[in-house]
Amino acid sequence: MLDQQRDYVLRTVEERGVRLIRLWFTDVLGNLKSFAISPAELENALEDGMTFDGSSIDGFSRVQESDVLAMPDPNTFEVLPWSDPKAVEARVFCDIHNLDGTPFEGDPRQVLRRNLRAAHDRGFTFYVSPDIEFFYFAPPQPGMAPVPLDEGSFFDLTTTDVAGTLRKETIRTLETMSIPVEYSFHEDSPSQHEIDLRHTDALTMADSIMTFRLVVREAAAKQGVHATFMPKPLEGVQGSGMHLHLSLFDGDDNAFYDADDAYHLSPVAKQFMAGLLHHAAEITAITNQTVNSYKRLVPGFEAPVHISWARNNRSGLIRVPIAKRGNPSATRLEYRSPDPACNPYLAFSVLLAAGLRGVEQGYELPAEADANLFELDDQALSGLGIDTLPQSLSDSLRVMERSTLVREALGEHIFEWFLRNKRSEWRAYKTHVSQFELNRYLRTL
Repeated sequence: MLDQQRDYVLRTVEERGVRLIRLWFTDVLGNLKSFAISPAELENALEDGMTFDGSSIDGFSRVQESDVLAMPDPNTFEVLPWSDPKAVEARVFCDIHNLDGTPFEGDPRQVLRRNLRAAHDRGFTFYVSPDIEFFYFAPPQPGMAPVPLDEGSFFDLTTTDVAGTLRKETIRTLETMSIPVEYSFHEDSPSQHEIDLRHTDALTMADSIMTFRLVVREAAAKQGVHATFMPKPLEGVQGSGMHLHLSLFDGDDNAFYDADDAYHLSPVAKQFMAGLLHHAAEITAITNQTVNSYKRLVPGFEAPVHISWARNNRSGLIRVPIAKRGNPSATRLEYRSPDPACNPYLAFSVLLAAGLRGVEQGYELPAEADANLFELDDQALSGLGIDTLPQSLSDSLRVMERSTLVREALGEHIFEWFLRNKRSEWRAYKTHVSQFELNRYLRTL
């Protein structure tokens, strides 16, 4: 099968007149990286990989052990629809290896592959469907607040809305690149939008999210618009989340479904959910990796704060959507805290590890919290045994560094580098004097 896919890639490059093939991968923080090769190098790259200097990539190699190998995954080959017809380009995602051919432990894609193999060894395939929110703004000016393109809200439709055209162009491009879209609409905040991708296996979805973020930005830039996945770019309105719909399949059967259960949730689903809840605080630094992420995770703006679950209650961390017409394959869990600035390979890895830990050790699912938790005070929440997510990047890192689960899921290399990098980000933030402080204190103190 792999040989057939390689032959297909080589044939497509020749037939379509592809002039450059871009090899894509990400650094530890989820920034897309790339270098290009000519068609003449492609066959060799597919067979033996391409060597490059890993020390130039954040979180990869140290200088004294710098060279690594980019191995293209032929299953991810796609022609880039925005390339010049006279100089057609294509892209292919890569797995990063050491020069001896072993998986490179600093590669987020390899980390996800390892965690998916652990699930496969237990008979499970992990599926993900994301609801991805983002903002369109006028081109940002240094020192100036973001300028929205509209004042719309949920599902608004305006005939002059440039963003509607951008969304349509984005969806056409995504589907040209074999990324099916389920929904798209205007979100609650001014100039905020959402596009939901149809569920697929976790590795394909992580690749799709990386492609999605680039496609959204490319389509916007062509129209002189700036698209951002910053979690909270505007004060006083809701930020952008990336709600993740998660499910496990055992062959063709949804392992989360049980026809005899009142909620149609199997023991595996309940234990998986219990694992997510039990380890939620530990994995939050990965699912919400920026200082700005925690400006979104506050009460009153539809983002989860409380570590709880419920059916159709959007104030908790996990929601169990009611499947349409009792469709067994649609039974799933919606994990609501992640934001679109995370590294999807690492986020999927820790979510899967947390859920599987619950299954392996038979965690007991807490009682459903079906009240509006935003309306309850701390004493009432304590009485229900409901904790809150970490409320800053510093708090998240403090919990993460004590987590053996996250250390094992990410591997020592990424675990230690991530902590160092994010502690540095927190120090820079902590010493920054903001406009809020100047406005509040300069004249009065």
